[in-house]
Amino acid sequence: MSGLTTQGLILPVAAAVLSFTIDGYVAYASHDGPAAAAIHDLSGQGHEIPGLSFRVFIDRGTKEAVSGLLEPTQADAALQTVIETFSYLNQHRHSYPRFDEAVSKWMLDRVIIQPNVQNHEGKVFPFLVVRTVDPGRVRLLISAASMKEQGYLGAVEQFAPVLAREFEWVVSKAETGQKPKTGSRERDLRHAPIRTDKEIRALSGEERVRLLQQLFETYLHTVDDQQSLDGQSYYEIGNTILIPPSQPDSATKFYDIRVREALQQIVREPSFLDRMPLAVTNLLNGTIWNVTFVKVDQRDWATRTRVQSADKAVMVGVTGRSVQPAAILINLHRTAAPADPFYADTKDLPMGALSGFQLALVIAKEIQQNIIEKSQTGHVAQDALTAPQ
Repeated sequence: MSGLTTQGLILPVAAAVLSFTIDGYVAYASHDGPAAAAIHDLSGQGHEIPGLSFRVFIDRGTKEAVSGLLEPTQADAALQTVIETFSYLNQHRHSYPRFDEAVSKWMLDRVIIQPNVQNHEGKVFPFLVVRTVDPGRVRLLISAASMKEQGYLGAVEQFAPVLAREFEWVVSKAETGQKPKTGSRERDLRHAPIRTDKEIRALSGEERVRLLQQLFETYLHTVDDQQSLDGQSYYEIGNTILIPPSQPDSATKFYDIRVREALQQIVREPSFLDRMPLAVTNLLNGTIWNVTFVKVDQRDWATRTRVQSADKAVMVGVTGRSVQPAAILINLHRTAAPADPFYADTKDLPMGALSGFQLALVIAKEIQQNIIEKSQTGHVAQDALTAPQ
């Protein structure tokens, strides 16, 4: 590889395998959202990467630890590869917008190379992004074992796009708050902090985002109840090539975060309130109870609004306002049709490959165009036909 050789970054093995101590730091939410186990912080100063604010640390583990022990030669090779790869990404930031965004906004607190990376359920991952107690800051864990198995040790150009892809998670985790535990699916609509449309319009963008986060913790869901994405591949943003899932629920978790990012953009940005006010107000006034990606091969629609009929209306908020619960469904592999209001915004990409802003436009226009019409009649008749078998 031109300009980058392993000879130029030879690091002493003694420096590579740092010892670590417990410092009380707790990392929250692995890829699947629930709180992860406490993570040991590392002693020492870590290893600098020219031009970047975060440092790389080595957690060599122990023979008794679940993650195992990282041998000195493998630690040295993994550390050199990771530092060289980050240097490469930094030199080509224009080609990796998510990496550039994370670096520009100081989202990454540190990178930790471990023998193996596991979440609190014992699932093994090549990477894992965990939140810190500092809002907007995350840590990236990298599995040395996975790097070796995939042939990435010393292969900077091959490892670079793989590492860059993980910054979808870095940005998503940094920008979205802690998800609630998913042990209960009950929706407490009566006690949710629902506001009137007039109150919603008077809030600032950041106040609307905080309100949305509260609704995520009470009743607003962003995961498909039918589990139609289980085991499915997913798209990188702007790319029509499907990425095989590393875990059976990789696509579900990835798109759950993508939807939450889009919803936050809708309620925060003034342009949405000005141009598509129904999208903003109905996300915050108790009407919308689910916005989610699904995979429905039997239907050719790209999005669909499902609204319960009037006889199934529910009471929401302390004032007891009656609403017909609505769901916005986004069909993962479908492209928009010319008749769709968001057709020009999608650039012929599948729904699952849209950027955060494109997805926000699609969801907002779907709500703006259909929520009133579908609320008048209800629109649930096809659900049984389109549910995954």
